[in-house]
Parts: sequence; C-alpha cells; structure tokens
Amino acid sequence: MKDFGRLIFKKNSRIWNENMINDRKVLAIIPARGGSKGIPNKNIIDVCGKPLIQYTLDEAKNSKYIDEIHISTDCESIISVVRELGFSIERQRPAELAQDDSATIDVLIDVITYYKSIGKDFDVIILLQPTQPLRKAMHIDGALECYIRNSEQGVASVSLVKQHPILMRKIDKTGQLSNILNIESTVRRQDFNDFYIVNGAIYVNNSHEIFARVSLNDNKVPYVMKDDYENIDIDEQKDLERLEQILLGFKRGI
Repeated sequence: MKDFGRLIFKKNSRIWNENMINDRKVLAIIPARGGSKGIPNKNIIDVCGKPLIQYTLDEAKNSKYIDEIHISTDCESIISVVRELGFSIERQRPAELAQDDSATIDVLIDVITYYKSIGKDFDVIILLQPTQPLRKAMHIDGALECYIRNSEQGVASVSLVKQHPILMRKIDKTGQLSNILNIESTVRRQDFNDFYIVNGAIYVNNSHEIFARVSLNDNKVPYVMKDDYENIDIDEQKDLERLEQILLGFKRGI
C-alpha cells in the first residue's frame, strides 16, 4: 500500500515558514476526502482556472504563522493535483476515516497521532476546509492572533447573519408558527442584536485539546470575519456558480 497524505511545502530544502506565533508551532490541516456526493471530485474541480483546493493551499502558504501544512486525503487524484502544485504528500488517510459519516475530529486526531509517531509535536492545530475557498491569509493569521490573545482557547470563525432570526419561525406539532427567539417581533430593526453563524472557514485549537473534543463548532472564542467576507460553503452546483461569479467580480474589480 502506498503511503500518502503528509503535505509539506518546502523552500530551499527547509519548511517555508520560519515565523512563529508566541513560540507555538502551528500545523494547518486541510481535510480533502475524495468521495464527494453532490459535486464529484469537488475538492479539485476547476474554478476559474484553479482547482478548488488551491485557493486554500495558496492562502495557508502565505500565512505568517503556519509552520507546516498537511492534507488529509484518501484520493489518488487529489494527491496528483496537489503534487503538481508543488507539495509533497507522504501519507494517505485511512479508508475508515474517509466514509460519508466520518467525523472531522477523528481525522484531526489521526493526523496529530501520526506526527507524534514520527517524533513531531505541534502546539496549535488550525483546520482549513477547502470548501470555504474565500478565506485569505490575513484571516488565517487574524484567527491565530485571536487564539493567542484569548489565552489559547478554541477559536471558530463566524460571520454576521444577514437574515435576522427574530423573523424566523418553526412550525410546531399543531401546525402553528412559533418563534425561534423569545423576543417580540415588534423590535425595531435598528435595535436588533447581532447574531453570528459559525462559517466553517477557520478553527484553531490546542493540539492536546483536540483529543477531548466532539466538535470544533463548540469552540467558544469567535473570530469575526468582516462584512466584506463572502461566506460561501461549496456543497452544491449552485455554490460553485456563485463562487465563480464572486471570483470573476474580484478580477474585474467589482
């Protein structure tokens, strides 16, 4: 069996990023399973001339603080594309962690355990999902700085919700509408409290803490992506079409 999956970008035979944040070693993990259902080969599908995963790789590479990048993949096609982009991959994700119901937290534990087995320890894990391709290096570094400022508590990136939940309803068992929030709907829009959604773009955690977690969505410290950040998660064809429109708008300076 071939041994693939560990990804390191090197420059002049050394790991490319020599900067550290607060003397912490930072490992970026990019999970890229091959068996996507909604969009076949989603992680490497061409988007405006680049494979989708490259948008995340490029920004991780440009981070001031990331010391090493690891792609966790089970897919030979992804391995091939990533190598063409100048990265080396030395270890493949185990098949049992590449199923439809595989938990991301178990993938992170697998990667951390692998590095420990070869004598490499990292203080900080930053999870960058390739299906959130619009996060930039400045967001990555901002989230890591937020993590350090907040006594190294777990960080999750969030975006301001555009449709306020005060006007959202659920339909109860009797078929009636009921409020999601226990707030009167007569509150003026300008008096609404802000609500945020965990957008999945960035998670930052202590590497040892990962072993005790069930979901990184429960990280307590928010890293707020500003209003100009386009929160898009690539899951369906319509998401790809919207992404292309956004990227083409960037190129035209719209």
